Amino acid sequence: MEALLTSTAMVALAEIGDKTQLLAIVLATRFKRPLPIILGILGATLANHALAALVGEQAAAFLDGLWFRYLVAASFIAMALWTLVPDKLDEDEARPSRFGPFLTTLVAFFIVEMGDKTQIATVALGARFHSVLWVTAGTTLGMMIANVPAVLLGNQLIKRVPLAKVRIAAAILFLAIGLWLLAQTAGSL
Repeated sequence: MEALLTSTAMVALAEIGDKTQLLAIVLATRFKRPLPIILGILGATLANHALAALVGEQAAAFLDGLWFRYLVAASFIAMALWTLVPDKLDEDEARPSRFGPFLTTLVAFFIVEMGDKTQIATVALGARFHSVLWVTAGTTLGMMIANVPAVLLGNQLIKRVPLAKVRIAAAILFLAIGLWLLAQTAGSL
């Protein structure tokens, strides 16, 4: 349960103002068909984050050592710093294709999420919790919590939500988990 709740909270906060959330707004504005866009986000996130959580879990099982636990803790602290940097949507990513809302969203989200901070966080969460299922469920839920309102409300949401404050809250959460993991690892010596 801790893996689910932590993964959900971390990704929901980290996703606010993220490149994929901006992409959701662009797609919603372009296609004006929320259900296929939401389903595309869900499919892409499930696939992407299941792979990321699996990589994290397998890396943790293979590399289970003190130095690896320090590396996971450091990755959460690095994520805290990265979260403070606002994302921008590149022009090429902002132009949806002619393949319809579902397929466009599915492919665009999967590709844009590669190497994104929420994918990296999912790898770290998979390593931390050793649970592909619960981490994938939590990070996917977090993505949907952040992106469904973006699809449904679009630009109105961005105008009303103070993105800088949300980024700071997400950074504090990543930092707290990183410091907690550092303390836990140091305490196991």
